[in-house]
Amino acid sequence: MIIRMLGLMLLSLVLSCDKDDMMDEPSTDDDMEMDEINADDDIDDDGTFVLADDSQAAIQKVEVSGSEERYNFNVEISSPDTGCDQYADWWEVFTLDSTLIYRRILAHSHVNEQPFSRSGGPIDISKDDQVIIRGHMNNLGYGSLVMRGSVEQGFVVDTLSIDYAQRLESTEPLPQDCDF
Repeated sequence: MIIRMLGLMLLSLVLSCDKDDMMDEPSTDDDMEMDEINADDDIDDDGTFVLADDSQAAIQKVEVSGSEERYNFNVEISSPDTGCDQYADWWEVFTLDSTLIYRRILAHSHVNEQPFSRSGGPIDISKDDQVIIRGHMNNLGYGSLVMRGSVEQGFVVDTLSIDYAQRLESTEPLPQDCDF
């Protein structure tokens, strides 16, 4: 909960900054809006940014181990799982120009385990490669709360339009079935 609150505070700060002040903002994909707020998201009475997390597979934390071209990622996700009808079915790593590098398939729902962490790899990137990690819901699509950064500099909370690089949604590997 503390991590989520810190992430939301950081997100509020990022959203209040002038776009020209942001470092290394991806600009290679015309449909990307790093600071776009979902229609269901809102600004609280005190000016706090509030995510509509009832439909989000939100990346909370990323830990990395290993060495260049063979990193393992441990990704923490918060998702509104209800069972096989609605669950986080994968997390993925992609480049700033929306090239899919890695996808970790999640074979079942995590109704009673929130947030939950799952590891994946090896992921073929260099320590200074900038990447984005995001989650996906089986029936709702991509979430807007992501992590962006590099192994060398670390990962920070960021947002993407839920429509950004939506073509990746049909890129293999894809989940086969939900176990439970």
